[in-house]
Amino acid sequence: MNNSVGSTARLLGAGLRALLVLTVICGVIYPLAVTGIAQGLFHDKANGSEIRSGGEVVGSELIGQRYDLPLKEGQETAAPDLKWFQPRPSNGLGSNQDAGVNTRYDLILSGATNLAGDNKDLIANVKAAKAAVVKDNSTAGFKVRPSDVPAEAVTSSGSGLDPHISPEYAELQTHRVAEKNGLAVRTVEKLVDEHTDGRILGFMGEPRVNVLQLNVALKELVADRG
Repeated sequence: MNNSVGSTARLLGAGLRALLVLTVICGVIYPLAVTGIAQGLFHDKANGSEIRSGGEVVGSELIGQRYDLPLKEGQETAAPDLKWFQPRPSNGLGSNQDAGVNTRYDLILSGATNLAGDNKDLIANVKAAKAAVVKDNSTAGFKVRPSDVPAEAVTSSGSGLDPHISPEYAELQTHRVAEKNGLAVRTVEKLVDEHTDGRILGFMGEPRVNVLQLNVALKELVADRG
């Protein structure tokens, strides 16, 4: 009996010691080491690729945001605030009313519509979106043709949260943004050029513009001019 109790006690002691050692290694040392390496070598990415403006976090460069006017009584869908560059259409994007303080995301839905290319609703939505892009971005001295509208201006991404648009779509918006903010078109075009990222490693992907970063720079430019 005594031998059985002693053996059990030794086994329990060994198990508890193993539990303690593994808890310290796997639950304390390893997480601290990984966190330290991440913070030291990849600080921005480890913290969510945050974008700051005026000392405040306004969003992440990985998640798109919408730029809409406040919802009016009776409206189901807010109208876009045309003084800002607009992202791809998506019901999954959060909202940023002033491109300065990201108060909250109204909703986060990641996913595509899953509608087929010949779906009547999808076709109607694309036609309506194209007409809106033509109307919204045409100014007194610059007329947008339907053939000028790039595909991503009227379709959402697979995730519904794409933060980027093509340089072509950004450039299409420059005349409208310049007019709404009292800026020269060339000044806004230069801003787009400065915030256009090339292909990864020179050959992967396509050139792209992060809409949040571009709008933060636009806000700062307007504030400096004011």
